[in-house]
Amino acid sequence: MKHYLGFDIGGTKCAVVLAECDSSAVLDKIRFETKVSRGWRAVVDELLESAETLLQRNALKNEDVVACGVSCGGPLDGKKGIIMCPPNLPDWDNVPLAEIITDKFGAPCKVCNDADACALAEWQFGAGKGCNNMILLTFGTGMGAGLILDGKLYTGACGMAGEVGHVRIDADGPVGYGKAGSFEGYCSGAGIAATAQKMLSIYNGITVIPRDNVSALTVAQAAEKGDKLANAIYRKCGEKLGQGISLLIDILNPERIVIGSIFERSGRLLADTMYETIKREALPISAGCCQIVPAMLGDKIGYYAALGVAKICAQEVLK
Repeated sequence: MKHYLGFDIGGTKCAVVLAECDSSAVLDKIRFETKVSRGWRAVVDELLESAETLLQRNALKNEDVVACGVSCGGPLDGKKGIIMCPPNLPDWDNVPLAEIITDKFGAPCKVCNDADACALAEWQFGAGKGCNNMILLTFGTGMGAGLILDGKLYTGACGMAGEVGHVRIDADGPVGYGKAGSFEGYCSGAGIAATAQKMLSIYNGITVIPRDNVSALTVAQAAEKGDKLANAIYRKCGEKLGQGISLLIDILNPERIVIGSIFERSGRLLADTMYETIKREALPISAGCCQIVPAMLGDKIGYYAALGVAKICAQEVLK
């Protein structure tokens, strides 16, 4: 039985996962704190040591590994397998991670940014399974997209496809991705908090939103209790989500849009105004053939993202 190794790298946590090639389940995993202050070499050493431990405790050798996959925040060079100093990994400046992993285990390795990797995960193992044209929207700390077009991952001319958070959907508004009124400015954790702060500043009614702790979560909790202002904030976000989705529907004509994080938890607070806006803004034929669904993989998406990249790496080698 052949296996994949996956490496999920974040600024706070890392994970190394092992799976059988013919299985859709994680066979074994190791998680650890990244501790970025110790430098990239120490983190990479722990990634490699963790992978060795997984192989040993499952009675496997290097030759049992078909391919390796890395999911990591960008910027990075996916073609060369180089991590290029992501904001949450301060000293990871042009780290040739794919080459390091291949040298260690003798298997090909592919590196993907986390939005693309999560799209692969939901496409292969989750809510996008069976689709040829799917978009994953991250909708968490930021707003990004991973694009599956004609049955394969689309990354663009220089690997920057899917940066939908940078698209301006309003002349002015909350700042996200360095731009006022952007998709990310409205549709992200920080964007919901910023909208809430603005609406709170002019609201004279009673609200249970804690003014000293305004976040997407606390506003959602208030909305679930029936708070009028909190529900209005989420309706505003749902409208802007519908605007951004309408652009994607008209341009890319996907059959399914999978939305993670905040939409997974609070989609019912967003759905009405989102669908109203799509009905008003998107081409009816295109909107009619597009399903919008919450992501399925939840907290496990990082594991499956790394394995999804490994699976694509193996397929590319076989071509």
